[in-house]
Amino acid sequence: QVQLVESGGGLVQPGGSLRLSCAASGIIFRIYAMGWYRQAPGKQRELVATITRDGSTTYADSVKGRFTVSRDNTKTTVYLQMNSLKPEDTALYYCNANSALMKASYWGQGTQVTVSP
Repeated sequence: QVQLVESGGGLVQPGGSLRLSCAASGIIFRIYAMGWYRQAPGKQRELVATITRDGSTTYADSVKGRFTVSRDNTKTTVYLQMNSLKPEDTALYYCNANSALMKASYWGQGTQVTVSP
């Protein structure tokens, strides 16, 4: 059974930091590209950051320079370090595992991030 379990969300003041984690099980983690997405109330889900099997990363323009995605294949976990948080970063953050080779894509249940004074 595939599971992606996000953690690390919470309430933080503007300018603060959070580190999200997504622990994966039931997949061959090292062959999956991993991504972080977010969805704010009334808005569509949007891509935040991705990291490929070999560690190449991409970021949404809105988070470049503030967020850093990383992965630890030995722990089958992907991370999202979020610094200089802004109120507009408030959203439910989802983890995604995607493999073209396996023709499979999986989602976690999400973790809430709220940035407010």
